[in-house]
Amino acid sequence: MTDKNEVHKVDELQCVTFFLSGEVYALDVMRVQEVLRVGEISPVPGAPEYVLGIINLRGNVVTVIDARQRLGLEFTEPGESSRIIVLEAAGQDVGILVDGVAEVVRIRQDEIDPSPSVGNEEAARYIQGVASRDKELIIVVDVEKLLNEEEWAELAAM
Repeated sequence: MTDKNEVHKVDELQCVTFFLSGEVYALDVMRVQEVLRVGEISPVPGAPEYVLGIINLRGNVVTVIDARQRLGLEFTEPGESSRIIVLEAAGQDVGILVDGVAEVVRIRQDEIDPSPSVGNEEAARYIQGVASRDKELIIVVDVEKLLNEEEWAELAAM
């Protein structure tokens, strides 16, 4: 038996919002494990170009992905507000480097429109949809599609 409140929660997505190139993006908060300041990222020789390197997170090795590269945005050096969002996807922990983290917001499923067919197709495949909020667009990222199956397997082998 489900009550009305439970059904309402399913229709809502709780997201962590973050910035890339001045735009607001969002990830499902249930995938996010923690947000870290950017420290030393050790490069991995021979790693794919979307991999910035690895970090040691309390004894666990976490691969850090360049979110800008995956979304087809121009590279910039990490700044003071840059963060690494550690999340769980495809059965493994990965970090994504972002320009900054904003807040946790609730977005109703009916507020999320399908992603517009603009920009390059490569970047569009990572986008779950776009929500409009207070004259601002929030781009909802599909974490599972951030990498394809082969790329997730490649990360797991690192």
